[in-house]
Amino acid sequence: MFGYLALWATGALGILALSHWVNEETPPPAGTRTVQGINHFQPVDGKLWRGAAPSERGYAELARLRFTTVVDLRAEDLSATQLAKPREAGLKVVRLPIRDGQTPEPGQVRRLLQVVNTAPGPVFVHCGAGVGRTGSIAAAYLVRTGQESPAAAVRLNLAVGPPSIEQIYYGLNLTKTHANQPPLAVVAVSRLVDAPRRMWSWL
Repeated sequence: MFGYLALWATGALGILALSHWVNEETPPPAGTRTVQGINHFQPVDGKLWRGAAPSERGYAELARLRFTTVVDLRAEDLSATQLAKPREAGLKVVRLPIRDGQTPEPGQVRRLLQVVNTAPGPVFVHCGAGVGRTGSIAAAYLVRTGQESPAAAVRLNLAVGPPSIEQIYYGLNLTKTHANQPPLAVVAVSRLVDAPRRMWSWL
């Protein structure tokens, strides 16, 4: 028990402190703005924007801002009402479900790139809080398109909020041609450290 508490304190509190420090040292991307109904709303580049899951007002704001497509990364059980909200606002929805604290599969990264390249207008990608899963796939997008180094992409994500250990490892090991899953040992430690947060989010 004490061993687990030491692991949790070192991992979770260390990442939280690192995220806070990076947030203090990193200005928000140019074009970041406050949008009602969406937390952490900011540009990834000129075509892709990121943030938390929008409220009904948030979807309406995306439509008003001429967004055409929403990429939903949530793997949670969502009601039919929740799933219908973006379509009711006139937005196309692409679902690429990723479990909380985990990282995108290579095919999901390829799909995001395809969506952004073919969408007739700006694309908005989100998970629940708009931090870990959103940041991981945004990092993959930035590295694959040659806009950022892996370290810079991870720093941008840390400035938004604390991702999981496997999400940090994933980001640091991205290349322009590959976005592979972290090894089992990293995944195991990450999920042990992240377990209390995930259990709390279910309550």
